[in-house]
Parts: sequence; C-alpha cells; structure tokens
Amino acid sequence: MSVNPLAIMMERGCVEWCSHPEELRFLFDNEMVTGYIGFDPTADSLHVGHLIPLMGLSWMQRSGHRPIAIAGGGTGLIGDPSGKSKERNLLTLEQVDLNLVTVRGQLERFLDFDCGSNSALIINNYDWLGKQSLIEFLRDTGKHFSVNYMVAREYVKTRLDDPEKSISYTEFSYMLLQAFDFCHLFENFDCKLQMGGNDQQGNIIAGIDLIRKKAGGQAYGTTYPLLLSASGQKFGKTEGGTVWLAPERTSPYRFYQFWINSDDRDVEKLLKLFTFLSLEEVQDIMDSHMAAPQHREAQRRLAMEVTSTVHGKDAAKSAERASAILFGGSFEPSDLTPEMLSILMSEVPTGIFGEKDLPSPVDILSACGACASKSEARRLIQGGGVYLNGKRLDQDSQVGSADLLEGKHIFFRLGKKRFFAATRA
Repeated sequence: MSVNPLAIMMERGCVEWCSHPEELRFLFDNEMVTGYIGFDPTADSLHVGHLIPLMGLSWMQRSGHRPIAIAGGGTGLIGDPSGKSKERNLLTLEQVDLNLVTVRGQLERFLDFDCGSNSALIINNYDWLGKQSLIEFLRDTGKHFSVNYMVAREYVKTRLDDPEKSISYTEFSYMLLQAFDFCHLFENFDCKLQMGGNDQQGNIIAGIDLIRKKAGGQAYGTTYPLLLSASGQKFGKTEGGTVWLAPERTSPYRFYQFWINSDDRDVEKLLKLFTFLSLEEVQDIMDSHMAAPQHREAQRRLAMEVTSTVHGKDAAKSAERASAILFGGSFEPSDLTPEMLSILMSEVPTGIFGEKDLPSPVDILSACGACASKSEARRLIQGGGVYLNGKRLDQDSQVGSADLLEGKHIFFRLGKKRFFAATRA
C-alpha cells in the first residue's frame, strides 16, 4: 500500500492510543487490513461526536483498506456503560431497527459500499449475538474473563464506589459482548483492527485478549482522543444541545453555523480532524487566516468542507449563502429563492400581517410584530434602517403584490443585523 492510514491518522491527531503501533504500521504496509468501528443505534441519528471514527474508517478505505461499520443492533439492546454515570434506558428491538435505517444512510456519506475488494461493509451484530444461547456464551466466552479484570475497569469502579450509582449485570456484561464481536469479525471477516473512542480502550483490549486466547490470533486496537474545545467544553455540545448529522434534528444551516463559530484556537486542529484537505492545504489556509483573522477564512472553509461531506455540496452552499445574508446583511431579491426563504424563515422571528395592512410598510411592521409600534416603524424607515427583500425603504415606499415572495412572504432587515419574516394571513 502506498499510503499508511495509521500514519495519516497520527499526523492529523486522530489517534490517542494504539496497542502495537509498529506492528500495525507494518501490517498496513504489507496487506489489505480490515478494521471496524461500532455504532450503537441508541438514537435515530449519529452526531458530530461520531465524526472522528467516521473519518478513521474513511481514511482506511481511501488508503486501500477495508472498513466495517458495525451497527450495534445487539449491543444497542444492552447499552454501553463506558463513560456513563447511570444505567441506560434499554431500547426495544423495533426501536433499534428504526434507528439503524437512518444511521446507515449517514454512514454512506463517508464510505463507499461498491468499490471492489475494499468495499465497506455495514453489519448488524444482532445477526450473531441474537443467536447466542446463554450457556454457549458463558462457556465459550465468559470463561476467558476474570471478574477481577472486569471490576478493575474505571467505569465499573466508579459506579461501584458511589452509593448513589449502581451497575446492573446487563451493563457489566457489555465488555464481553464487544469482545465477542471483535473475535467474531476476526474469525469470519479477517478483521484485525478495532477503533473507538478513548473510553473504549478497555473493551478493545478485552477483544484483543479474547482473539489471542480463543482464536490464537493477533489483533490490534486504536482509540481517538476525547475532544474538548479551547474553552474546555465537550466537543459537539452547544447551548441548544447535541449537534446531529440528521438534517431533521440539526438543520444544515445550524450545522454550518456550529463549525463557523469555531474558536481560532481550535480551527487548525478541526481542519485536520474533520476534513480531507491535505496538511499542506490546511497550513496554507491557516497562513492566510492568521494574516487577517477577522475574515474567519479558516472557519468558513471548515464549515463548507464538513457540511458538504455530511449534507452535500448544495446544502452547504445554501447554508453558506444564508449565513452571508444573515451576518453580512447585503443581498439581492433574487437571492430569496423558495429554498433560501425556507431556510431563513426557520432562523429568524416571524409574524403575521393582514390584507388590510397593505400597502403600508409601517402598518405591516407594526402588525407582524417586527416593530413595537407604528411610530417606531416610521422612525426606522425615515432613518433609512429598514430593508424589504434587500431593498431600502423610504417614507414614500409602499408594498404591493409584486413584493410578496411566493405570494405571501416579506423579508425585512431592520438596522444592520436584525431580521424579520412577515407572512400575509
């Protein structure tokens, strides 16, 4: 192989720990390696916290190796206790199946499932875990793990030492199930690498040990770092909550805004982690950014690249244009296409005006709530601070049917950055 994905991921800061780095580098250089990451479908969407493992799988495939995404239909029924302070709510099999449909579509944004020998695979671990009997599992897998070893795991110790918390046998057994997954993939798909979050290191080591004891083979593991922002906040969390990959949960515009709001101290790291730009391109972007940081060139490129990957180029361009309208303020009426208007109206205050309020912009602004009173509306218009669909109003302006977007909407800007969308009742 001409490109070593472990070297790529290490250079870009994607690797926190590796079980046998030199051996794994050699393996990547001398054969096509199959590696996997598991995604428990505990929600109907992945979120930005899943992007580093997705990038890891994608870099593997781009380097000529085979990625496997394990949709944890089996383990998702149990719930991984790693990093959790309390028992998860268990999902039904029907809930897991519904979540898997959406998750699969999101994985396809990063992986090619029809490219020949290294085509990506999506496999549901319920296919084999669901067939295991308790007696068979305890005899063939459980015997390889001591309770002492399992209790020593940090997430177990934390739950046992705190009288306000507890851990059920169900969650306690999760490590064995994940180890069983790795061993099953090793034996049936020649999968020699498992990747996961830093909180998965113990579970990955358990799988490596099981493969050695049960299958007599050598496997490897890597983890990616727990990512914190420069302010110390867990990456992917905002005041509005989790940033999801599903557009129904987090709109492409809000997704784009999440990245454009990146701190200057973080943006170079994020470009390396979450884009496919070469390190030379990243350096060029940062050099240009540092020369004029007020233009936020690095953030704009980051937002465009990641939004394009997750939602497609058209959605990214629409999000970029909507951002330019709302934060740049200047736009032409032709910019307000039905699609753009829909995006903008979901992001700005809205109100209703009646037929009787036409053609007076003063009456419309007051009726829809954009201004507190007619006198305020009149004062803003006289001061030249009101724009209707991108055109400045004056005291003689009137609003006609030709000004109504899609026959009923008006888009106002009041001052430099205050927007309001009015709709005729």
